[in-house]
Amino acid sequence: MKKFIVTALMTTALVGPAFAQDSITEFRIGLLGGENAQDRLASNECFRAYTEEALGVPTRLFTAADYNGVIQGLIGGTLDMAWLGASAYAAVYVEDPSAVEPILVKTNLDGSFTYHSIGFARADSGIASLDDMEGKVFAFGDPNSTSGYLIPLVEIPEEGYSMEPGAYFSDVVFVGGHEQTIVGVANGDVDAGVTWADGLGDWEDGYNSGALRRASDSGLVDMNDLVEIWKSKPIPEGPIVIRQALPDDVKQTMFDLTANLHDVDEACAYGVAAGETAGFTPIGHDAYETIIAVRRSQMN
Repeated sequence: MKKFIVTALMTTALVGPAFAQDSITEFRIGLLGGENAQDRLASNECFRAYTEEALGVPTRLFTAADYNGVIQGLIGGTLDMAWLGASAYAAVYVEDPSAVEPILVKTNLDGSFTYHSIGFARADSGIASLDDMEGKVFAFGDPNSTSGYLIPLVEIPEEGYSMEPGAYFSDVVFVGGHEQTIVGVANGDVDAGVTWADGLGDWEDGYNSGALRRASDSGLVDMNDLVEIWKSKPIPEGPIVIRQALPDDVKQTMFDLTANLHDVDEACAYGVAAGETAGFTPIGHDAYETIIAVRRSQMN
């Protein structure tokens, strides 16, 4: 089976340029913020190279300073493809339903395609749960992040802890992204924060995939120095989206390339997926209607 998939991808790479050169002149992939630009580029360079080979046109990676940079790039048509969080996809859809279409989703090792917002603190802080956070500083990442803002904003108050600054927490702040949250907590700049992880595997590894795994892999943090203090309900993994206005042959080539990536180059898939993954499987808009409804409710 693996041999067939590799052959199919190689064939796509060989015939792709004959179609793509007649329809597009370049291809642009947006990378969400939450990690420093150099690491984002390094993790996705292999995918950029595969894309350039398959389409036969120059392919560029775009590292926005925040989520909104990628959101606006997709809405404005200056980006062709991106892996979005569910809330970021909702933001694009609410503003322009015809801008992009979800095509694939990262799948966990157990076959699921969900993840969690993870609340965490320093292990030596004496904070073991949200009950210990009264009068302390709580950090969000990016306002367009599902796990770093939208879900904890809704679920934590449902558990009895107000997110109004000064009501329960002494302050509630934005620090910029997942990596900034992890570093801020580890350095003691904030008392606790939220980030994302699949919730599978061992805490000591940063779970199997997610921002904690990426930070652990890069040596940015020792997970033994952190402790989990809260976990959300399962969240649908954000979709890989592609610009709707692209030619069908280009969209099909990118679908095939991404869907086969794990079988062709597991190390590349690991970098793209921020950790362990079983690959990428098809998904559609319907999977995100609940998140879109939550996003709309926060806009009122």
